Amino acid sequence: LGWAAWKTYLGRPEADMYRSTALVCLGKAFRPSQPEEALQVFETYLALFRRRWPQAKEVIALAQSDLACCLNEVGRHDEAVVLMRGIYARRVAMHGAAHEDTISSGQCLA
Repeated sequence: LGWAAWKTYLGRPEADMYRSTALVCLGKAFRPSQPEEALQVFETYLALFRRRWPQAKEVIALAQSDLACCLNEVGRHDEAVVLMRGIYARRVAMHGAAHEDTISSGQCLA
């Protein structure tokens, strides 16, 4: 399904939201069986959002979370922890320690 979505929307402009959604679907499809490929897709997705929509802080945090999970799955644990600590710190600053997203980020670090 992720590959089909990507092939469908690949021809759209880079800033098209359907195209970026298809990209993240592709990464999530690769993640269980091909985490190295998923890692490349999530790096691309994160770079796209940082470049096109830098104000979309929550989407960027979600993309970083997906990237951190992939880093962990391919054995790059130190990088994953650094990334998750950054996400947690930004969520504490944005939402406070008691917010659902902050707590979820904290649980990922535990």
